[in-house]
Amino acid sequence: MGAAAMGTPQGGPDVLIGRAGPLGRITLNRPRALNSLTRPMLETVRAALDAWAADDTVTAVLLDGAGERGLCAGADIRAIHDDAKRGGAGGRAFFRVEYPLNELVSRYPKPYVALMDGITMGGGVGLAGHAGIRVVTERSAVAMPETRIGLVPDVGGSRLLALAPGELGTHVALTAATMTAGDALHCGFADHYLPSDALPALTDRLAAGDTPAKAVAELAAPAPPSALAEQHEWIDHCYAADSVEEILERLHATGLPAAADAAVQLHAKSPTMLKVTLAALRRARTLPSLAATLDQEYRISCAALAHHDLVEGIRAQVVDKDRDPHWSPATLAEVTPADVARFFAAPESGDLHLAG
Repeated sequence: MGAAAMGTPQGGPDVLIGRAGPLGRITLNRPRALNSLTRPMLETVRAALDAWAADDTVTAVLLDGAGERGLCAGADIRAIHDDAKRGGAGGRAFFRVEYPLNELVSRYPKPYVALMDGITMGGGVGLAGHAGIRVVTERSAVAMPETRIGLVPDVGGSRLLALAPGELGTHVALTAATMTAGDALHCGFADHYLPSDALPALTDRLAAGDTPAKAVAELAAPAPPSALAEQHEWIDHCYAADSVEEILERLHATGLPAAADAAVQLHAKSPTMLKVTLAALRRARTLPSLAATLDQEYRISCAALAHHDLVEGIRAQVVDKDRDPHWSPATLAEVTPADVARFFAAPESGDLHLAG
């Protein structure tokens, strides 16, 4: 991690933009906040990517995070909490910058290398998980933890989760489980495993003009095993159910400690957001593109900004930290199909229209 050999930084201090030879460098630079994202940070990244796409002297881009803890823990959740209490206009504006940037990463015209070293969650997955070359290390902790705070996986994460093998993505989404490097590789969130001590050598080779795919392949190590892959049988069986209620019934019926723990995790989450998450993942499997998925996620996120459980979930986890959210409705039985359908309706402020 870190911003070594970046050259002269440009832009705001929360994102360092620089050049190292033919390599464009982006370093998220809020280490005390786990590099959590603000709208100006996203705008700085977008401006750099747009400029480098048209610059023939830039042959590749590298994304990393400052500090020793990780790439990015996601969006600035406190800011979203405060904005949602005021009506959510700032949150909607944030998503209108973030989601198009996630889509740009997925189709960037030059090699885009994302170092998912350490904590890479939420918005961090949005900047890294759709990259052409995604690197994890022994320190990687990859997650879409939105259901912990009364939200639904976004930044294109619902597509990655929906396309993971079997029902592993459903399990990860509903429980907000954290994936190891081996899990992230198995579930399609990463491409290569490198020991963290090999990252400086990778950066040096890219700065010297090495082809990114070649440099990564030559420095890569054998992928570690995936605990999720080893548990796929009970996960696939339980999460193939058509409703959250039936998923819970199957989890309880297995008699397995890991399944029982998953049930405990589900019982702690927002009943509304569990049902919306399940519906979003099922729909994402049928959507034709990341752009279409982001359009769907924008509708869901706008609806979530106006829902009680987002503010309450962030309050309990981040603001007051009492870990005792009071969801409304409080039970799965109280969440109706109409309640879920409202999250997929066009927001009053208008759709995102990434897919046309």
